[in-house]
Amino acid sequence: MPPSTSKYPLEITLVIPVFNEEESLPELARQIDTALDGRSYEVLLIDDGSSDASWDVIHALHQTNPAYQGIRFQRNYGKSAALAVGFERARGAYVCTLDADLQDDPNELPGMIDRLIHGADLVGGWKKKRHDPLSKTIPSRFFNAVTRKMSGIALHDFNCGLKAYRAEVIKTIRVYGELHRYIPLLAKWEGFGKIEEHVVAHRPRQFGVSKFGLERFLRGFLDLLTVLFQTRYAARPMHFFGSLGIVSFVVGFAIATYLSIDKLVFGAALQNRPLLLMSVLMIITGTQLFLAGLLGEMIIKPRMERVEIYRIRHDTTAPSA
Repeated sequence: MPPSTSKYPLEITLVIPVFNEEESLPELARQIDTALDGRSYEVLLIDDGSSDASWDVIHALHQTNPAYQGIRFQRNYGKSAALAVGFERARGAYVCTLDADLQDDPNELPGMIDRLIHGADLVGGWKKKRHDPLSKTIPSRFFNAVTRKMSGIALHDFNCGLKAYRAEVIKTIRVYGELHRYIPLLAKWEGFGKIEEHVVAHRPRQFGVSKFGLERFLRGFLDLLTVLFQTRYAARPMHFFGSLGIVSFVVGFAIATYLSIDKLVFGAALQNRPLLLMSVLMIITGTQLFLAGLLGEMIIKPRMERVEIYRIRHDTTAPSA
């Protein structure tokens, strides 16, 4: 059964981060109007500190069609910040994101929204055939393979800007830093497990140049580790640090036991044995990791007791009098 849309004033909200895309915006608006003709929608264009005339174009689009709304940042904060502000302002039952450079095809949106109507929580675009240089596609494939393996989410393209969500999803998660790549993982952690993939057309860039370099993949891996830790261990740091600490301590203690037997039984000299230093280092490291986990538990416990939220999907109990 499709989710209820009665509490939302609009059917669709498009959230589009914009950074120096003055030439693309008019054509993008025309394509959006064609793709969503006959449906109620709004378009939130988030100007992320553009240095060209992007804001003037956004303002002109708003003057022509009030469905186009603009938000202008004082400076460049990044894509995650733009999406976070757009998600907060979104009024549609279904929220879609796409890039402003015309490489994402708005004609894909109705098909993705249809999958949401039929029960999906999130639909990610998959640029199966890409029009990008090898310097971008090869690192992207490697990045996606590692992310898919570590997150357990069977998406081929975590970086695709073309995604569609039920409003409940984007109103629940918090996006900051560079975590926009991992919205599917954040959504899954919050209990939105119906994550699907939709093959989308990817078009060559018509105007301007790419705003992303190879350094984003390094940041992406660091962000992946951040998200995995926050989603799996933020409320139980001892499970993470304690496990590593125990392994390190046990291995170090085993090495020390072996060296002790070697010394006491066979009379072996230990002063030139690197294993001795390794065992001491591993025992100390294991103890420190275990203490870090314990301190983490002591720090997190009061906060979790105050603010822990359990999201209830359905409730048949009668309201209290």
